[in-house]
Amino acid sequence: VTQVMTGENQTRVTEFLFSMFPHLHEGGLLFFILLLLIYGFIITGNLMIFIVTQLDVALHTPMYFFIRVLSFLEIWYTTTTIPKMLSCLVSEQKTISLAGCLLQMYFFHSLGITEGCVLTAMAIDRYIAICNPLHYTTIMTSKLCIHLTAGSCLCGFLLVLPEIAWIGTLPFCGSNQIQQIFCDFTPVLSLACTDTSLVVIVDAIHAVEILASFLVIALSYLQIIVVILQMPSAEGRHKAFSTCAAHLAVFLLFFGSVAVMYLRFSATYSVFWDTAIAVIFVILAPFLNPIIYSLRNKDMKDAIGRLFGYQKRAGGIER
Repeated sequence: VTQVMTGENQTRVTEFLFSMFPHLHEGGLLFFILLLLIYGFIITGNLMIFIVTQLDVALHTPMYFFIRVLSFLEIWYTTTTIPKMLSCLVSEQKTISLAGCLLQMYFFHSLGITEGCVLTAMAIDRYIAICNPLHYTTIMTSKLCIHLTAGSCLCGFLLVLPEIAWIGTLPFCGSNQIQQIFCDFTPVLSLACTDTSLVVIVDAIHAVEILASFLVIALSYLQIIVVILQMPSAEGRHKAFSTCAAHLAVFLLFFGSVAVMYLRFSATYSVFWDTAIAVIFVILAPFLNPIIYSLRNKDMKDAIGRLFGYQKRAGGIER
């Protein structure tokens, strides 16, 4: 492990070691194969959603625009952590440089916050579609969708920057073992050999951000449910519920795992539960998203069928 001697005769850490990954002979290869298959499914599933919603004219609506954005973000969100996990499972050297760790934290949290903002924009879209349908097309224009997406990206990539810059100035000495499967604020800050009490303020800011998004989405959906229940037609109620079901499932999965992972304040979990929560947050939630958006969505299934149907017909013409 690379370490540098400082003037105060302290050993300054320049590399971190992930201590949670098993070696190959301890089952690392099995975990590697399983994680590789999951990662392959996440990339393929989200790529398919991105391509289908881009090519199928019937899906050129604000809701599917946001689903396309989410699929694009999800590809990069998982790519910030899973490839490094895969390398740690098969490599003897389970290390990451300080710069690599800071970059992983920055992109992981930036993309995560951006996803949370896009989910909030989707909730607003569904609220207008169901609660104010007559003005929907005039309000939810493609220009507004682009502005909301750009705002989400700006929010995500700027909010985390001060915290990452501050962590980059901290000295790390002594232990360099990260007790987590990726670089995250709490495990990394616990290794700093200086006062990090300022992180409580940062945690409070993150908590406000998470709760604000959660409240906007929750209130939108409460109003949506009230409006749907007042619809006279059972068919209308079913159709309205089905258009919101996928987004509601992703919202509960995303914010549920975020809440357990980051809204713990002073509560501490054992290393096992910390790792289990991280696996749900980083691997399981992104794995389920393509299933929810494609297999549980009739419009998406029809669009996938049309896409492959065109290909079959095209193949037949060529023959």
